[in-house]
Amino acid sequence: MAEKNTSYDASDIQVLEGLEPVRLRPGMYIGGTDEKAWHHLPVEIMDNSIDEAVAGFAKRITVNLIDAKTIEITDDGRGIPVDEHPKYPGKSALEVILTTLHSGGKFNNNVYKTSGGLHGVGSAVVNALSSNMDVTISRDGYQWHQTFSRGKTTSPITRGDATKNHGTKIRFTIDDEIFGENAAFKPVKIYRMARAKSFLSRGIKIDWICNPELLTDDMNIPATTTFYYPNGVSDFLAEKTDSKPRILPRMFSGSIDFPDDSGRVEWALTFLTDENGAASDDGFFASYCNTIATIDGGTHESGFKSAITRGIKAYGEKTNNKAASTIVSEDVFDSVAAIVSVFYKTPQFLGQTKEKLSNPEIARYVENALRDPWEMFLASDPKTSNALLSFIINLANARIKTKQVKDIARKTPTKRIRMPAKLADCTKHGVEGTELFIVEGESAGGTAKQARDRATQAIMPLRGKVLNVLSNSDERFSANRELNDLIDIIGAGTAKDWNDDKLRYEKIIVMTDADVDGSHIASLLMAFFYQYMPQLIYGGHLYLSCPPLYKLTCGTESFYIDSDEELEKLQNGKYKNKRVEISRFKGLGEMMPNQLKETTMSPKTRRLIRIDLPPKTDDGAEDTEKTRTIVTELMGKKPEFRFKFITEHAQFVKDLFV
Repeated sequence: MAEKNTSYDASDIQVLEGLEPVRLRPGMYIGGTDEKAWHHLPVEIMDNSIDEAVAGFAKRITVNLIDAKTIEITDDGRGIPVDEHPKYPGKSALEVILTTLHSGGKFNNNVYKTSGGLHGVGSAVVNALSSNMDVTISRDGYQWHQTFSRGKTTSPITRGDATKNHGTKIRFTIDDEIFGENAAFKPVKIYRMARAKSFLSRGIKIDWICNPELLTDDMNIPATTTFYYPNGVSDFLAEKTDSKPRILPRMFSGSIDFPDDSGRVEWALTFLTDENGAASDDGFFASYCNTIATIDGGTHESGFKSAITRGIKAYGEKTNNKAASTIVSEDVFDSVAAIVSVFYKTPQFLGQTKEKLSNPEIARYVENALRDPWEMFLASDPKTSNALLSFIINLANARIKTKQVKDIARKTPTKRIRMPAKLADCTKHGVEGTELFIVEGESAGGTAKQARDRATQAIMPLRGKVLNVLSNSDERFSANRELNDLIDIIGAGTAKDWNDDKLRYEKIIVMTDADVDGSHIASLLMAFFYQYMPQLIYGGHLYLSCPPLYKLTCGTESFYIDSDEELEKLQNGKYKNKRVEISRFKGLGEMMPNQLKETTMSPKTRRLIRIDLPPKTDDGAEDTEKTRTIVTELMGKKPEFRFKFITEHAQFVKDLFV
């Protein structure tokens, strides 16, 4: 065994300078090194141009996709300052901004009232993750030029020709050392990003230019075009929905400032139907903050939905339609096409890539801003509003009836029990194809509920370690609510009164963390099922999930790893001396819902272990008895049996977790 280094002094403390932290841990700044990550880089640069436009200093932006790895973004704003920075003698403000984290004009509300690039890391991060960056500034009567590579300057700032123009032009090439040789921009993604920035910044023209060699016929996008939406989100929503059946003859849209000049909200909303007047599947709800797409929603979405839902219910009360009281937000937004965009001085996002807005006050601001305009909109056209109200009430009635039918279908024929509140049941009628996931803790339960297929997958979270039924009395088991809840949820009874016809799920899946505690909980649950529901095992209904321990990313490759042995093998083999990013999953609750779905819950991509027992036949009777003896000894009250088993099998243990 190698001798441990017990010394620990100042020489062991590593200090990362400049932009080294970004290159060492890019996932902390842009969420990873995959396709989504490198497509985020032009967004960071473009957000700075959009901020200039929103602040009133720019009117035109150009996005030029030069080749598969290089993009150039230009604006006619004021231009990044090029004079010497007072805190960094000998360095221009341009160099400071592009080589220093947390630098920029976004921290001063006198410079930008609202900003998408708030954290002061965007441009510097792009520089750090680019093999080359070429910057041209037009301001103060001249053109200024400077080059960078991988976060460092490669030339001093130089003054060029005289010019009356003003603005910033940044060209950069994504770094193969970070993203891999196969990393390439997808024109469709950049095109859509530029279009979205345009309709979110009303009145701003964005020119799109793409190298024709990068385009294919199936992309269905032009090589050059100009995006221009003078009325912002309402123009874009009209473009998306004018050819589709709608309930409202005119769109509900507008823009209102927040109190104290802290920001504003812009919105557009309509209700889509199919050709038969039923709810349409073409609806969508998109939200943004400071032109950043908040794909995970946030408080602005909550405020918007609350205002629209309360408004339609209030209209129902005014028209004495008692059925309006049954309406919930789900009914109202079942077939809407809507966009809500807020601009705010001090937004708070979850994550550097800003996918969820978390300011609690914005929910109140948005709801208050929309309340009166929405009520006036409904009152201005009673005929249309009554039709809309009837349409939404029909959706509410359908929801209620469907829920009642499904609630009845999920219950056993003879035992009309009330299911535990923690159970998130599936909605499918019958047993075939249904699955019950028993998960460890509320955090994992919350993630699993987001990752599941609601139609076929039910989630039941447990609290901590479950009771060891083989080392406790029947009285303690009878008093244990969680295990008795499981018996009720599964529905088929226990060993003595088992009835296959009452089984509520085809698969019972134990899904615990990939660590020692998770394995312990899984073993306790298996002991419970073995003792009280052996028919579940004999029938092939009981399974263990196989969540991964790690995620390994190398360039464009990204995959999951199940064990330390597999990780070590890859690190010493295929990926030796390569730049890899390794994420360790500490628990199911710390995984993103899409990761949990892909690795552990989706039948298309997951792996399950089916729990088997020897068959209950005359030939297998001896094996069955042997199994019962082993289970009883290992899980029973006498620790000496467990100690004996551990000592006899210690030679097979490679790693011991203490």
